Amino acid sequence: MRLLNVIDGRIKCETESETKGKSMRRGISILVVDDDEAMRLLIESILDRQEYTVACAASVSEARGILAEMEFHVVISDIKMPEESGYDLLKFVKRNYPDTGVILMTGHGDIYSVKDAMLLGAEEYVQKPFKSFEIAMMVERVYWRMRADHTQSN
Repeated sequence: MRLLNVIDGRIKCETESETKGKSMRRGISILVVDDDEAMRLLIESILDRQEYTVACAASVSEARGILAEMEFHVVISDIKMPEESGYDLLKFVKRNYPDTGVILMTGHGDIYSVKDAMLLGAEEYVQKPFKSFEIAMMVERVYWRMRADHTQSN
């Protein structure tokens, strides 16, 4: 069955499964942490189009404050930021919010940073620049993986 939706003033024809997938995403909350405002806004825009609930922070300390106020399913964080790094945030999230998945990203990737991210507990790692569909797919994968892990542990 095909459904007609009005999106940004345009009529878009979608299948029932596409519409159902978007409505399921509305309940998934994501925190994006990056000191680069343009990158934060880009990721927010990509995920907002997929109908995720998105919040943004410009620093690790700001992210900690937001995490204390709201539950997030996934945190996406840049590694290299002033003062504290994405690794610091990863450790904080894993210690305090173990059911929250973490995706780390960097524009300065090497094999050691990938290894460090995974050893510290990141579910995914992405190197900038990335394609918009890559970040959306990673969020989806991390969300379902964390949900499956949580279900198996209960």
